[in-house]
Amino acid sequence: MKKIAIIDDEISILDILQRFLSRKNLFEIDTFENPLAALDSIQKKNYDLILCDIMMPQINGIELVKKIKEIKPNQKIIMITAFSTEDKIIECDGIGVDDYLTKPFISMRDVENKVLDAVGL
Repeated sequence: MKKIAIIDDEISILDILQRFLSRKNLFEIDTFENPLAALDSIQKKNYDLILCDIMMPQINGIELVKKIKEIKPNQKIIMITAFSTEDKIIECDGIGVDDYLTKPFISMRDVENKVLDAVGL
């Protein structure tokens, strides 16, 4: 079973993603509304994939991903953003993000396909 961490300060997004991605029993999912708690868990556990929002309190997703990549340079990460501007995409590419999801999600099938692709299923 693949392990996924989902980090987003919006509880409704965490709930939607967890329920949708859990329905086929392919993933063990940890959710975090606090990015600093997520970082603590990522230091202790190995995740096959991390889904991370960009805009969060305490620390934004870009800074969080930089910290994650310092400890785990090969970590697979998909960013979640309501801001799919070209400069954000370029910034994410520069820190080693694997893919992007834009909020609101247009299709949960697209979300699932990106996740499955990222973990090699």
